[in-house]
Amino acid sequence: MTSEPPKHKMAYFPNMVNALPSGSGEFRRVLWTGVYSQVVLMTIPVGGDIGEEIHTVDQALTFTSGKAKATVGGEEKDVEAGDLVVVPAGTKHQFVNSGPTPLILYTIYSPAEHKATSVHKTKEEGDELEEAGKDEPPEWSQKSKKENKEAGLV
Repeated sequence: MTSEPPKHKMAYFPNMVNALPSGSGEFRRVLWTGVYSQVVLMTIPVGGDIGEEIHTVDQALTFTSGKAKATVGGEEKDVEAGDLVVVPAGTKHQFVNSGPTPLILYTIYSPAEHKATSVHKTKEEGDELEEAGKDEPPEWSQKSKKENKEAGLV
């Protein structure tokens, strides 16, 4: 993991849908941060939740293990491994682990939402770092297309 803009090469994560590391146990781990998006692995413990929130970025969550109660924009739905939920920017959302095993998912933020090197062992640690302003996305990931082109990033 690096806090530098990505190189112009493939970022490869084999078997993401079928074999995510169920033993990782970390609440949040940033896997990759690009100029316009970010991939994050999350593990929500039994009875735990992501936390009710509203982002200023779009978010797509793919569930790979477990079950959850999803609440997005006031609509509730049961979700499970294999499901994809898209949360548009500005939409209140919450995901609560409703199953007997950890809820594992990867999420794509567009643009980035977290520091490129973030690893949060617990939700509380992540919340604390966010509130302290220590989990901010890289400045280069928040630029316009024009600025990125001028900087040679695209």
